Amino acid sequence: MNLSMIKQAMELKSKMEKVQKELAKTKVESSAGDGLVTVTANGQQKVLSIKIDPAAIDPSQPDKLEKLVLKAVTGALDEAKKISNERLGEITGGMKVPGLTE
Repeated sequence: MNLSMIKQAMELKSKMEKVQKELAKTKVESSAGDGLVTVTANGQQKVLSIKIDPAAIDPSQPDKLEKLVLKAVTGALDEAKKISNERLGEITGGMKVPGLTE
């Protein structure tokens, strides 16, 4: 490996670390059931909060609430993944990097 390749690898690593920090601060939100359940996640695909409107809680039908939570979580994580792939793709030039891009 020559000096130029090492320098490029170090620059890429630095850019990736910067984007990862930005993604940690980036927040996305997804709702289900007309806002009865809202999930907030960050660009690193970590769920930050789940808010459930009391109107969504019906003890006789827990499956409805479960479906709303699942839908909202899935939506938030899908959006976070999309943002992450876009930002990391800008750095990698669209090249798929295992563990970083999908």
